[in-house]
Amino acid sequence: MYEVDRADGVASEAAVLVGVLLGDRQSQEPPLLELEGLATTAGTRVVGRLTQRRETPVAATYLGKGKVEELTALAAAVDADVILFDNDLSPAQTRNLEKVTGVKVLDRTELILDIFAGRAQTHQARLAVELAQLEYAMPRLKRLWTHLSRQKKGVGLRGPGEQQLEEDRRLVEKRIRDLRRELQVIERRKQREVAARRELMTVSLVGYTNAGKSTLLKVLTGADVFVQDALFATLDTRTRRWQLPGWGPVLLSDTVGFIRDLPHHLIESFKATLEEARQANLLLHVADGGNPAVYDQITEAYKVLEEIGIQRKDTLLVINKVDAMPDRARLDGLLNRYPSALGLSAKTGAGLAHLAVAVSDALSRSFLDVDIEMGVEDGRLMAYLAAHGEVLSKKYHDRRVVVHCRIAQRHLGRIDQDGIVIQPHHTATRRIDGPHSTPETIEGVA
Repeated sequence: MYEVDRADGVASEAAVLVGVLLGDRQSQEPPLLELEGLATTAGTRVVGRLTQRRETPVAATYLGKGKVEELTALAAAVDADVILFDNDLSPAQTRNLEKVTGVKVLDRTELILDIFAGRAQTHQARLAVELAQLEYAMPRLKRLWTHLSRQKKGVGLRGPGEQQLEEDRRLVEKRIRDLRRELQVIERRKQREVAARRELMTVSLVGYTNAGKSTLLKVLTGADVFVQDALFATLDTRTRRWQLPGWGPVLLSDTVGFIRDLPHHLIESFKATLEEARQANLLLHVADGGNPAVYDQITEAYKVLEEIGIQRKDTLLVINKVDAMPDRARLDGLLNRYPSALGLSAKTGAGLAHLAVAVSDALSRSFLDVDIEMGVEDGRLMAYLAAHGEVLSKKYHDRRVVVHCRIAQRHLGRIDQDGIVIQPHHTATRRIDGPHSTPETIEGVA
C-alpha cells in the first residue's frame, strides 16, 4: 500500500517516490531512504511513497498493472507534480507512465543528473554534467516531438516533428562531439598538472557521497572548503597541503562522492575530475559508519573504483562518524569485517592522530633504504638526494662516497637512468611499519 505524507505548503514540487525491488535484492537501508535524500537535495517536497517487489520489471510500465493504478490514485490524492523512480526507466516506460498518471516522471539517473547540474560550479564540472545530460537525452529526443508527427510515411509526407527530431539529433550529436573534445583537452591538462606535483606524496579521499570527505579535508588541512550535510555537496576536486605529523607535507585531495548505480555517463564525463584519485599514492576510502547501509555503501564505492580502473591502488578504509553510531557493537562489527579499517570522527577529532600514523606508515611502504655510491665531486646528485630523500649517513673512501639514504622508489629509478652506480651487494631495505620501525632487508633490489 502506498504512503501519503501531509506537509506544510512549500514553494517546491510535490514528489511521489517509487521503488521497485527486483529479484532478491537486499539492503540494510530502509526502502526509498536514499531516493528521499536525492529528492530533498533536488529541492522537491516528498508527499508520498510506493514500493513493489518483483522478479523482473514489466516491459511497458516497469510497475505491475495494479501498482500503476495505485500510483495514479496516489499522485492524484496528493496533487503530485513529479513522480521519482529509484530505478532506471526506458524512454517508452517513462512515456507510458506519464500518459497513464498525467504526471511528470523522472528516473534515478535523470534525478542525479539534475542534482549535478544544479551543483556544478566550475567550467569543467558544468561541461561534464552537460555531456552526461545530452548522452542521456539522445535516445529520449523522440518523445519530445511525437505530438507533431504525422502517421503517414513516405517521400514528401514526413511530418514537422520528424524533421525537427532529425535536426535536434544532429545538433545534439555535434554538441556531444564538441564537449568530448573540450573535456579531453581538460583531461590531458589535468594529467600534466597532477604529474607536475609528483615531488610531494599525494593522498586522495574517495567514498560514498555524504560520508564526510570534505569535513575530513577541512579538519586535516585547515582549508576553507564548502561542507554541507547533503548528497553531492562536492563535485570538483579540491587539493590542499596536509602537514602530516612525523612525515612532512603531503597533498590531500577531495573528490566527487559515489552512489549506488552511479550513471555511467557521469563516470565517463568526470574522468578529468577523478584524475587526482587515479594518480594518488594512497586512497583514503571514507565510509559513513552512522549510516544503516554502510556495508552496502562500502561495496558500491569499491565497484565504482573498479569501474574507473583504480581498484588495485593502495587503499585505507576509514570509518567516519563513529560519534553518530548507536553503540560500540556496530563499530566492532565493521572492524571485524574490515580488520585494517580505522574508526574516527572528523566532527569531534576522535581517531585523527591514529589516522595520521596509519597514513604515514602506508606512504612509507613505497620508500627504500639504499646505499648509493658516487664521486665526491658529484654535487648535483648529492643535492638531488637531499631534495627528494632523507640522507642518513655518508662514508668516504678516497675520491668516492657511499650515501645511505631513504628515498621514494620513483626517484630511485630516475637515479638509475642517470647512470649512478648503487653499491653492488644488491640489497636494499624497506620500511614496513612506519617511521620508527626496523627495516626489512629484501633481496634483488639494485
